[in-house]
Amino acid sequence: MTEPNVQAQVETFERLVARVREEVSKRIVGQREVVDGVLTVLLGGGHGLLEGVPGLGKTLLVRTLADALELSFARIQFTPDLMPADVLGTTVIAEGVGAPKLEFQRGPVFAHVVLADEVNRATPKTQSALLEAMQEASVTVSGTTHALEEPFMVLATQNPLEMEGTYPLPEAQLDR
Repeated sequence: MTEPNVQAQVETFERLVARVREEVSKRIVGQREVVDGVLTVLLGGGHGLLEGVPGLGKTLLVRTLADALELSFARIQFTPDLMPADVLGTTVIAEGVGAPKLEFQRGPVFAHVVLADEVNRATPKTQSALLEAMQEASVTVSGTTHALEEPFMVLATQNPLEMEGTYPLPEAQLDR
């Protein structure tokens, strides 16, 4: 690759980031540092955790970012009764020509940008299902592995641990 090509790519990248910032700033005001942090996570191929009390705009920020980047978006509201299959998907019996067949129905984790809202309200078993997706960029259901979208990013929100009905996140999940 020649040096002028690298410079052109850097300039294109800078314009893209500026456009995304501008789009996000139309709906999220005064949070430039947070927006830049979330963009860094996405562009670095990682996942992020946003912590704060309800009402700070965490959900709106993630949805707006996905819209600005024209990526598919799914929001999963984590609750104590949420099951791993509610996140990953499940195998169901579908009517087919002749005999019924097993068919995989994808869960909300099969989006480019997944908002795991109030992730620390889910049980450790359900948190573990999300962790597999974050680590492997794939999920295994009924012995079959299914690849996730590319790019794939989980942005989780959590309420402070002092709030009632929360579970601490395992170290492995915080490390992602």
